[in-house]
Amino acid sequence: MTVDLPGWAEQLAQSCLAELPQRWRHVQGVVRQAERAADTVDDPDLLITAAWVHDIGYSPEAVQSGCHAVDGAAFLRDRGAPDRLCALVAHHSCARVEAHYRGVPIAWPDERTPLRDALWWADMTTTPTGGATSVEERIAEVRARYGSGHVVADSVAEAAPYLIEAVARTEQRIADAAAQVK
Repeated sequence: MTVDLPGWAEQLAQSCLAELPQRWRHVQGVVRQAERAADTVDDPDLLITAAWVHDIGYSPEAVQSGCHAVDGAAFLRDRGAPDRLCALVAHHSCARVEAHYRGVPIAWPDERTPLRDALWWADMTTTPTGGATSVEERIAEVRARYGSGHVVADSVAEAAPYLIEAVARTEQRIADAAAQVK
């Protein structure tokens, strides 16, 4: 695996998501958010790396099961990515709920750390076009986009309390870090 993980991840995501311009804009917005939380985690480079590749499972070359988080993690594993990165991608934004509904097993553990929370926060506070939003607005947008009865909409609805908690924890960590700087 290359030494510059964020650079590798950016190039990989850009090449894989080139045919999905809105998804690419979302990913770029998630990276901007992740940069805001980088000082609150044990491995800032890994957070930025995960932000670049969290949605790589939407790439036509990565799709296998239809659960983009798990497909993305497997795609990364096959390219020699570290297990921790694969786990972060596999579990991003409480993907375990959707994976369960789709009957797709997740081969990596969910680390439940500030880094994991920060990735969830970055994803769930970024619009599909890369702008910033609140977690509540993002959940509502996903549910409206997919519609009631769709596995993604239903999964996000079920995961909402966990997503909101991860966002709140991350926002508190960001506020605490900013207060320490003053």
